[in-house]
Amino acid sequence: MTAIYKLLSLAFSVLGGVLAGAVFKQIWKRVAGQDDAPDADDRDYTWGQVLVAAAAQGAIFGLVKAATQRAGAHGVRKATGRWPGDD
Repeated sequence: MTAIYKLLSLAFSVLGGVLAGAVFKQIWKRVAGQDDAPDADDRDYTWGQVLVAAAAQGAIFGLVKAATQRAGAHGVRKATGRWPGDD
């Protein structure tokens, strides 16, 4: 069961990363009115703009990753009756 959960966990991590990127892009588009967030090496943006974009992206990524991992653990418990990682 541990090997299966590790494979599922990897799949949930990838899914979470893709989902987080899409969520961030949509939020940035609505809040900033731009299609793309500023890159750290883009000279057209200030330090503040770049750091706010990076902080928002990190927070959204962390939230979505935790949510997908938690949902995966609940799914495993529902399917097997055991919480992943319990002996």
